[in-house]
Amino acid sequence: MLKIYNTLTRKKEPFQPRVAGKVGMYVCGMTVYDYCHIGHARVMVVFDTVARYFRYQGYQLTYVRNITDIDDKIIQRALENGEDYNKLTARFIDAMHEDERALAVLPPDLEPRATQSIDDIIAMIKTLVDKGLAYVGTNGDVFYAVSKFKDYGRLSGKNLDDLQAGERVDVDLAKRNPMDFVLWKMAKANEPAWDSPWGLGRPGWHIECSAMSTCCLGNHFDIHGGGMDLQFPHHENEIAQSEGATGEKFVNLWMHNGFVRVDNEKMSKSLGNFFTVREVLNQYKPEIIRFFIISSHYRSPLNYSDEQLNDAKVALTRLYTALRGVEASADAVIEDAYKDRFEQAMDDDFNTPVALSVLFDLARELNTAKKENKLEKVGELASSLKYLSGLLGILQDDPDAWLKQKLEPSLFVNNNTFFSPTVTVSYISEDLIEQQIQARLDAKKAKDWTLADKIRNDLKEQGVILEDSPDGTTSWRRE
Repeated sequence: MLKIYNTLTRKKEPFQPRVAGKVGMYVCGMTVYDYCHIGHARVMVVFDTVARYFRYQGYQLTYVRNITDIDDKIIQRALENGEDYNKLTARFIDAMHEDERALAVLPPDLEPRATQSIDDIIAMIKTLVDKGLAYVGTNGDVFYAVSKFKDYGRLSGKNLDDLQAGERVDVDLAKRNPMDFVLWKMAKANEPAWDSPWGLGRPGWHIECSAMSTCCLGNHFDIHGGGMDLQFPHHENEIAQSEGATGEKFVNLWMHNGFVRVDNEKMSKSLGNFFTVREVLNQYKPEIIRFFIISSHYRSPLNYSDEQLNDAKVALTRLYTALRGVEASADAVIEDAYKDRFEQAMDDDFNTPVALSVLFDLARELNTAKKENKLEKVGELASSLKYLSGLLGILQDDPDAWLKQKLEPSLFVNNNTFFSPTVTVSYISEDLIEQQIQARLDAKKAKDWTLADKIRNDLKEQGVILEDSPDGTTSWRRE
């Protein structure tokens, strides 16, 4: 049985859907004022993997991941750029979808946007005001009265009295309580605004997700996910708003993926260790990044470093090399022993590192079967490896093409401007590689071992690894 760690209860729980055979899952998506960074990539890949496994298990999944397309940061960036906020967000939404496709992240079933959900947001705020859980502050903003919600803090384990005591003295005087948070912001000059019972304004960030999730999945649904940084106050506030408005339990199970660290330090622009997905794609193939992300358990910290990415590259190369030159059997039955071990790993709170270890065991047996020329066994093992890997979104390319593929540096971003990578990588063409291989074969026939070794070493310096067998050089790959 699938067990998932529930942040709300601090333990793994057997997963029991509200409706048999169906799952509703909402994940907090991106605020689209900039390009996706490696932390965003982790959220995308983690919950894409979760979604893939639910569907593999036969559940009818409705996966919702929102887009925050109105927010203080969006407005500020649009003003800095001197462009309309709609053009800004459209540009970054397109870029986000490009990054997703590169990382083999399947699109969610529903992708609501805050600006398309204004009527639902206003309706939820009005309900909270009518119930006495929200009020209009002295500055015209609408605030949620945190003290009116008795269970506030249960998700994050924080005590409201302690939180209030820790607040600074210079609090927003428009609020009744320093912990109250904004639901509706009154319009400022030259800012986007919508009409509401409280005048022209725009929604606060927290209420957007409450409205979008309940409109897509109902007042009470199965799973809410996101990064660990959203646990407080964002998800805590979502619970207060949603349960306050509906009077129903909001979510059964909360999933949070761990932080991304860079060389064991918190990723931050101020520390100069902040990487967008596009910058990383200048150095590594997309599948290497995905493999790197799933090689750590989703709840553990993920340490980004060149060493870790290079390890992921080596590991993925091993798997593709095992599949190289093998014809997977289209009608082969998946090996039960490996399938059972894979499922046991994934059923244990989506333990992808253990699931990957099963794939490496499979690849090891596949290599042995290839050496022993057990063709039927080779086909069965290759089919099993390809199928189980597909559940993690990897190993779906043609092995020979992947191993020979040259890295195509993508354009990356600096100060919102596209420009070419500062480091250009020159690649030797496949035709020239084949010519050099033939020249090496000719040298070996002539017993000119010095020239043969020189050709091999010259190719290696250009990132090409020759793979020899007793029959000669049978294949090559890029390093």
